[in-house]
Amino acid sequence: MFEVAELGHKVTKADYNEKVPTLRTQLLTAQQQLSTLNFSVIILISGVDGGGKGEVINLLNEWLDPRFMRTNAYDSSSDEEKERPKFWRFWRTMPAKGTIGIYVGSWYSNPIAQRVHKDTKEADLQLQLTQIKQLEQELADDGTLIIKCWLHLKKDPQKKRLKLLENNPETAWQVTNRDKKHLKMYDDFARVAETVLKETSSTQNPWRIIDGSDIRYSSLTVGQRVLDKIKAHIAAHELKQSMPVPTRSAPIIHGNQPKILDSLDLSLELDKKDYNEKLNFYQGKLNKLARYAHQKKTSRVLVFEGWDAGGKGGAIRRLTRALDSRNYQVIPIAAPTDEEQVQHYLWRFWRHMSRAGRITIYDRSWYGRVLVERVEGFASEQEWTRAYSEITNFEKSLTDHGIVLLKFWLHIDPDEQLRRFKGREKISYKQHKITEEDYRNRDKWAEYSLAVNDMVAHTNSQKTSWTLVEANNKRYARIKVIKTYCEALEKALD
Repeated sequence: MFEVAELGHKVTKADYNEKVPTLRTQLLTAQQQLSTLNFSVIILISGVDGGGKGEVINLLNEWLDPRFMRTNAYDSSSDEEKERPKFWRFWRTMPAKGTIGIYVGSWYSNPIAQRVHKDTKEADLQLQLTQIKQLEQELADDGTLIIKCWLHLKKDPQKKRLKLLENNPETAWQVTNRDKKHLKMYDDFARVAETVLKETSSTQNPWRIIDGSDIRYSSLTVGQRVLDKIKAHIAAHELKQSMPVPTRSAPIIHGNQPKILDSLDLSLELDKKDYNEKLNFYQGKLNKLARYAHQKKTSRVLVFEGWDAGGKGGAIRRLTRALDSRNYQVIPIAAPTDEEQVQHYLWRFWRHMSRAGRITIYDRSWYGRVLVERVEGFASEQEWTRAYSEITNFEKSLTDHGIVLLKFWLHIDPDEQLRRFKGREKISYKQHKITEEDYRNRDKWAEYSLAVNDMVAHTNSQKTSWTLVEANNKRYARIKVIKTYCEALEKALD
């Protein structure tokens, strides 16, 4: 696989100086056009030690407009990064639409290094590559262009390159003990790298292997590769934009089709005395469990979804009264901000992930993609249907990291919702909660019910199961939520 990059390609200084001005001008023109479009570009520069990655990246930073790009360099994970799922460090720096992100030390670095050093088994590497392919597919499906360049050197040229760098006082700092150690492991490194590149090179996100023995050649080749891929992606994007938008057909709703929500007994209730006794008991229990989870550095993520006026806020407040305010954050999710609209829809949820031992509570969540965005037409059918697998992968990355994830749907019937709407209008400090849109959404109750049914069916699993809460009676709903949380946390800590 690496043979094509071991032919000793050379570019003379004269040819290099002649080609660079034209290439730079074309890159800036393409970048200017990109800045007005609805997709981002990710450039991964990887390869062997001494292959010229740093020099190539420095030149890209010279050739491109810094206003519309950012270089992200990654080394060993910090303590802050280790306390979160592994892709968190990359998601938080994803380039906004219209911009370019250059990654030095990307999501490929650790899997390769761990396998070379025998810290992981072959099966572990394959699992990591599967997760990487899922990540790249999700980004590509959102329109992101991913350009992957691997700078390669044969063993002898690599040894010579490192020696030259080490003997020069001005560049000696670039050669580390790790580089020397990797040189001795060259054959293992090449074998693992070849496996990784073969497994993760696809028609949509291919690798380009480039000879790194001559910096002028590798720089021109990478620059031309970036230019060609951006131009092709812009052309494909414009072609797609010129095509007629398919009309959104009304969903087929069968009135007699059984739905998950229909199985709930909304007559369940608690009287005030029983409620207060249970609330005191479970809040006390939760307080102890939460303190122990904090000591054990067990993170928790709670998701609250439900009908408007379904009681999400009240249930959350009964939970948080039992918690140390320093150890939790409640994230209310509304329409995305301008900053969030130029990112993948999952970006704003990744960025809020708390450090180890803390709690993140989402008042509405990533499920908006398959609920309100589906029903209101903010997401195309293709977008919301693939979101089921994207959400499943996202939640699996949380639970694989050891995070306790709970998902609650608070269910009420239309009559109870209307009664609560009227009640809010009569209380001055609750009037802000009711809008014309809330009433308008009632007309789409059947569509939302169908969406909820599909959501639960497609995203329910053993580790990320939904708790459906009968919420016509607020007291019953609040106790069920806090009791369920206590039981799940107790099981996880045990």
